[in-house]
Amino acid sequence: MSIPSGAPAVAPRVPEAVHRRRWAILGVLMFSLLIVVLDNSILNVAVKTIASPAPTGIGATQSELEWAINSYTLVFAGLLFTAGLLGDRIGRKKVLLAGILVFGIGSALAALSTSPGELITWRALMGFGAAFVMPATLAVLMNVFERDEQPKAIGIWAGSVGLGIAIGPITGGALLEHFWWGSIFLVNVPVVVIALIAMAVLVPDSRDPDPGRVDPLGVVLSIVGLVLLVYGIIRGGELASFTDLTVLAPLIGGLLVLAAFVWHEKRSTHPSIDISYFRKPAFSAAVAAIALVFFALMGVTFFSAFYLQSVRGYTALESGLLILPLAAAQMIFAPRARLVVDRFGAKAVCTVGMLLVAAGLASFVLFDADTPLWVLCLVFFVQGTGMAHIMPPVTVAVMQALPRERAGSGSAINNTFRQVGGALGIAVLGSVLSTVYRGDIEGHLDGVPAAARDVAGESIEATLGVASKMGPAGKPLIAAANDAFIGAMHVTALGSAAVALIGAAVVAAFLPGRSPAQGAPGKGEPERSGRPAQEPARRS
Repeated sequence: MSIPSGAPAVAPRVPEAVHRRRWAILGVLMFSLLIVVLDNSILNVAVKTIASPAPTGIGATQSELEWAINSYTLVFAGLLFTAGLLGDRIGRKKVLLAGILVFGIGSALAALSTSPGELITWRALMGFGAAFVMPATLAVLMNVFERDEQPKAIGIWAGSVGLGIAIGPITGGALLEHFWWGSIFLVNVPVVVIALIAMAVLVPDSRDPDPGRVDPLGVVLSIVGLVLLVYGIIRGGELASFTDLTVLAPLIGGLLVLAAFVWHEKRSTHPSIDISYFRKPAFSAAVAAIALVFFALMGVTFFSAFYLQSVRGYTALESGLLILPLAAAQMIFAPRARLVVDRFGAKAVCTVGMLLVAAGLASFVLFDADTPLWVLCLVFFVQGTGMAHIMPPVTVAVMQALPRERAGSGSAINNTFRQVGGALGIAVLGSVLSTVYRGDIEGHLDGVPAAARDVAGESIEATLGVASKMGPAGKPLIAAANDAFIGAMHVTALGSAAVALIGAAVVAAFLPGRSPAQGAPGKGEPERSGRPAQEPARRS
């Protein structure tokens, strides 16, 4: 099902009844995607509350809090590829409805958790449901929009992802100010009910009409490989080291299993994914750009939360509001990115977008404890602008490289690289931040009681917690902790910016430039208006 070189594939026309309601369908897909993305970021602002003893929280330890976040990520990332394949085979609407239902049930159970173990379990169930929602939304989008409108629709879709990342902390902070910690999960339930009804009424079903035989070995290898790889990444972030045996074993095991998956797919007569697509420089560059930009962005999102709350003293809600410029930039520019691509080409637009992200990340080197708020907002806006000009073009490159019948597989590849890149960014850059911080703060712990010294050196939150118990004698330690964290943040920001620069080099080298006919209507399939088509529908 590969696309002939130099000639775009001609996809079957979208049925007229579906075409007329395509924007309403996109609204439902965005609504469904928003709660999944939002919930993945909303928990970060509630960790302090959940760690408190009952009845305020459930007394979760630091390790238990990490696994409340990581259990979701582990299941989500491990099942993304399989979820896309199932959508192509049994129907994307069915997969989308099932995923959002499981996500809603998991949310309700998580809200009613009475112990950290229960919360970790139900978060994993939420990750299971979310894994079937995210790839299905993009796959359905590709099957309700004609090729010429897909870049615009994908831009809006990408904007909703940025909105979810930004408003998660705001929503979580607002709920925690007025309700108990479980409200951050319970709020999903009415949203899920509305989404299910809207999906059942509006969203059409679609699947690959000729899926071929099932590839059970490929499916198993993909799940095992991704779970091992992501677990190793998470474990490395926990230990702030990637040389420990408990980190190296799953990392190497995951890479070996994924290598076996590629070997099997190349030789299978009925592969889950056609590996030959990765031989196309534009396709490989697009998925690499997705991974690299999320590596850099999720890493900086991780340390900026501590900078705003621990160093600057803002509340969770105030910190969330300060991230709004990033969301605003994505909402403004992502839906319009196609217009810039039409004029300058994907190569130029994505390269400049990556350079903007790198510049925003590097700007954190200039931040200290007194940096004006308008500077923070400007940097976040620049980052959002860069993201808005990267994600839509590279997502279009991935999705339009595959036939519409394989949209689930394309969406799964897109989201798997995004998730693995983000997890790796948090783990690696978080490890850098932790290592540099520990090295800087150790020389300032002489006045700390011996029993608390090891704990005080773990993180800025731990140091500030110990300092607060020392009374007036703890004030110098607070100042030292802030200085040590800012120094560690500067090093980590430079690492993030370097990764973004690598991404810029990749897209500059391998993404296609502007073609002479770019933006011309009817490329690949005829123009279509909202009226019934006057020519017979094409079939392939």
